[in-house]
Amino acid sequence: MNELPHANVVAFKESKSVKADTESVKADTDFDYQDFFENGALALHLVSADGVILHANKAELDLLGYPAEQYIGRHIGEFYPDREVIEDILGRLTRGEKIARYPARLRARDGSIKHVEITSSGNFRNGELINTRCFTVDVSDLQRARTELMRVDNTHRQILEGLPVALYTTDQHGTITYYNRAAAELAGREPEVGKDKWCVTFKLFTPDGKELPHDECPMAIALKENRPVRNQEAVAQRPDGSFFPFLPFPTPIRDEDGNLIGAVNMLLDLTDRHRAEEARFHLSAIVDSSFDAIVSKDLNTIIKSWNHGAERLFGYTADEAIGRSVTMLIPADHQDEEPRILERIRRGERVETYETIRQRKDGSLVPVSLTVSPVRNAIGQIIGASKIARDITSARENEHRIRMLMREVNHRVKNQYSVILSMIRETNKRAQTPADFEREVRERIMALSRSHDLLVTGDWKGVTIFELLLSQAKPFGNEERISMSGPTIILSPNAVQYLGIAFHELATNSAKYGVLSGNEGQISVTWKTTGSGASRLFHLSWTETDGPEVQTIGEGGFGTVVLKRVAPESVGGKGNIEYGPHGITWTLEAPLAGVETSLGDEPT
Repeated sequence: MNELPHANVVAFKESKSVKADTESVKADTDFDYQDFFENGALALHLVSADGVILHANKAELDLLGYPAEQYIGRHIGEFYPDREVIEDILGRLTRGEKIARYPARLRARDGSIKHVEITSSGNFRNGELINTRCFTVDVSDLQRARTELMRVDNTHRQILEGLPVALYTTDQHGTITYYNRAAAELAGREPEVGKDKWCVTFKLFTPDGKELPHDECPMAIALKENRPVRNQEAVAQRPDGSFFPFLPFPTPIRDEDGNLIGAVNMLLDLTDRHRAEEARFHLSAIVDSSFDAIVSKDLNTIIKSWNHGAERLFGYTADEAIGRSVTMLIPADHQDEEPRILERIRRGERVETYETIRQRKDGSLVPVSLTVSPVRNAIGQIIGASKIARDITSARENEHRIRMLMREVNHRVKNQYSVILSMIRETNKRAQTPADFEREVRERIMALSRSHDLLVTGDWKGVTIFELLLSQAKPFGNEERISMSGPTIILSPNAVQYLGIAFHELATNSAKYGVLSGNEGQISVTWKTTGSGASRLFHLSWTETDGPEVQTIGEGGFGTVVLKRVAPESVGGKGNIEYGPHGITWTLEAPLAGVETSLGDEPT
């Protein structure tokens, strides 16, 4: 062999050296790739075009727990519990697509399921798929965390949905991101998530009725100023026109770095509270203004509340009464009432109205009607009692007065029956025709009726002489011809009835024969008292002057009987009639006690 020139020898040697170096680098690279494939921390496998596992590294085998001989050579689909997933992966790889972080599930040797993310691509030669390379990342822990977060989120959502209080959230710009069912029901509308801002309500107003723009509502302020807003009541209007007061609690939501990312708001419906407050105010006003004494006490008899009616009735101020035992109002001989009342109250019974006696601050006794009811706390436990006491002094006085009046009426009616029977009898004796009889009886009964009317109007306390005389003379006319003078004397009911009949007979006679029958003459009625003390006498005179010549009333007639006997004897006195040429004079003298009654006297 010819020797090469020196230069060629050098070149040849250099060429041989480069080739040796290249082969060495290739060997080192192949070793590095092999080492990376086998010992890399990331699970990796190769799959043939028909889906058979050609190779798998240790990380992959460790992930699923298989030895190489039980894993390599098997179809990859055997390890996917979700067949449609592996079919989709293989199909996409066959079509030349690349797969990145595809979520899937793999079945491990022990039967457990691994959540993984698949990243894979195909190895093509001359357009034909040779194999696929697949990186498998175990995300089971991440999936468990996601599942737990979803469970917690679902739990929280269920809690929020189940809460009876309105809640909603917004992002940092105020756009609504969530609302619960209570919020929709309270607002009377379904807010649009992702569109509506600041509030779930339709319209807003301040408590004094001024319209409040949504971007000035408490939630807007909380987001704009990045702070909670408290104690700012508002009034909302629903789409149906109804209103409701509420108290919002907008609170910012921040991320782990303290950046504002949204806000949560709770709306407390104040409708029931306002109604309760109104009812309490109304009840308080009623209790305060009630004339009845309204007192509450605990089960130990200690007074807890005391209204103005109690002050008026018992004489103690609220400061003097509250904190003391209610037994201070009970007289010594009625102390046994309170234990019996408390025993019934503890059983939940209501003590219906009954009458008893109570004692005032000054020691005086007052008759009252009492009603006692249990007082319960918020959970229904009996904690005390409420008493309503009404002063029945006037009621008892009225009751007594009515009983006395009924006896008086009964007595007067019987007397009037006697008078009427006497009138009928005497009139019948002297009436010439049935028509005369009817007329005279009717007139006399009407005279009695007029006296009765006066007594009823005056509550049977009596009538003045002036009133009685005018009422009996007025039906005959010309009453302006009658003059009256004398001290003010209130006639007793008995005197009213009998003197009324006397005045009627006098006026009847005068209308027939005397002054009241024409245009001449005068009737003078005067009365006076004489004497002192129990012996005082009453004197009355009816005198007709300058009238037509009078024949006679009719000796022995009913009028004479009334004027001489019936009327005078009814008041314990005596009467006299004198006849003159131009009128008559009737005088009556009787003990003042038999005629007069005082305005304060009870009927007898």
